[in-house]
Amino acid sequence: MMPAAKPLSMSVDVIVESGLWAAEPRAEATVRRAIAAAAETVRALLDAAGEVSVVLTDDAAIRALNRQWRHLDQPTNVLSFPAPRSANGRASLLGDIAVAYETTAREATKEHKPLADHLAHLAVHGFLHLVGYDHGSNDAADEMERLEAKILARIGVPDPYAAHAA
Repeated sequence: MMPAAKPLSMSVDVIVESGLWAAEPRAEATVRRAIAAAAETVRALLDAAGEVSVVLTDDAAIRALNRQWRHLDQPTNVLSFPAPRSANGRASLLGDIAVAYETTAREATKEHKPLADHLAHLAVHGFLHLVGYDHGSNDAADEMERLEAKILARIGVPDPYAAHAA
């Protein structure tokens, strides 16, 4: 008989920087639940404990971050900022995620999905970037999309890529 896996301790600090997020009162809980599911799914990549900060912001703030760090002068839905890794490749501080309200809400409306579901998807997507996943190639994008769908299914969020595949 295998011993039960030790519970993963993941600290998620959610900072609501923009008052626009008041339109989604479950935003903080959605982010915490999505990141917890993602952390459990990729636990082999994590230390026993980890810390993530998520800033729920607006298009203006994320546009400034995108301009500063990616040299793209436009808003985006989510940005991830991984923390430097230790010598063994792991870190207890995983990094920061920023999510813009207007872009996220606009995309959710366009894709006919609840804002909370899209926010959960973006939180998972941003978290996977923090632990080393990317979508720089078709194979990497396919792997990341499959993992996102698996994680979201754990928390009852429909596959965000199902409509694209149809």
